[in-house]
Amino acid sequence: MKPYIGLPAVAALVYRAYSRKSLTTLGLTVAALTATAHSLHPWPLPFVLLGVFYYGGTKVTKVKHDIKARLTLSATGSDGGEGRRTHIQVLANSVVATVLILIHTYILSRQGATQCFSNGRNAADLLVVGIVANYAAVAADTFSSELGILSKSNPRLITSPTLRVVPPGTNGGVTGTGLLAGLLGAFTIAATSAALMPFCVEGDTGSTWKTRAQWALAVTLWGGLGSVLDSVLGALFQASVVDKRTGKIVEGAGGQKVLVHPSSTKPGVAANTPTQGSASGAQTEAATKAATLRGAGATDAPAEEADEGHESRRVESGWDIFDNNAVNVLMAFTMSVGAMGVAGWAWGIDAAGLGLW
Repeated sequence: MKPYIGLPAVAALVYRAYSRKSLTTLGLTVAALTATAHSLHPWPLPFVLLGVFYYGGTKVTKVKHDIKARLTLSATGSDGGEGRRTHIQVLANSVVATVLILIHTYILSRQGATQCFSNGRNAADLLVVGIVANYAAVAADTFSSELGILSKSNPRLITSPTLRVVPPGTNGGVTGTGLLAGLLGAFTIAATSAALMPFCVEGDTGSTWKTRAQWALAVTLWGGLGSVLDSVLGALFQASVVDKRTGKIVEGAGGQKVLVHPSSTKPGVAANTPTQGSASGAQTEAATKAATLRGAGATDAPAEEADEGHESRRVESGWDIFDNNAVNVLMAFTMSVGAMGVAGWAWGIDAAGLGLW
């Protein structure tokens, strides 16, 4: 983008996030740097894709936010629901695309490669495929998560042989509404890229429109597949923690892991385990019970109804390996690189022809 367009566009995007308090302070800084990297590309497409993803994501996050907040619990004990996104969450959705954008910008400036998308006649087109695939996948995941949780049907665990019913908000829990919402999210990116992609002249207008339509369909389906992959990865590698008393999923702040032992202060020390035979033990027991109640969520139930001597949380599904942000990065990377691989195979080219050196 031209500097006189790019700089105001970056400022407008950051100001919108600031005015709506959708990002933390550090999140705003990282978002500004990310948007700047996108604006360095000579095509407006990368920056517009970022803007469409951000705008769409914030809109679906606010859809029936008060209802969604009551379906889950925050790890701090309050109602759940997405709060202000952190710098880690910004990077989780955009870092793969940002790297590919910078590489493609470098290639265009260094080698004087074609300033249009040649639909596979130039190896650098693979990078464009990866960029679009990234945003199609993360948009699909965002729409699926934010709208799927509102489904009237019970979510079912995608990795379960019996597709067992799980609480709303469970990692890997899918519904028909969520899958359709994922396709809608991917379509917003697909339609934007099809409209703004600078395809090289292909002859008659009908042929150009056909190419754009095929591109939009392929990107929509690929993005929808990304939301499914995210569900599978989340179900396998991310622990879904349930509050025993309410039966609700506990969400970690900023996409972080949720402690199964909310009252533990040391690794390996079971929660609600007092030190026997000392005055400090009684104090520790009382403090532990209070911490457990806070960690499990604010409820109207009196303290004596709590499960004394037992944890207030349990793991519903998944191995506690990654947090939500790590799963998002893994999904985005897989879908971007996978799309580049599929496109390279279909076009008969490989990454070695990118000409980075």
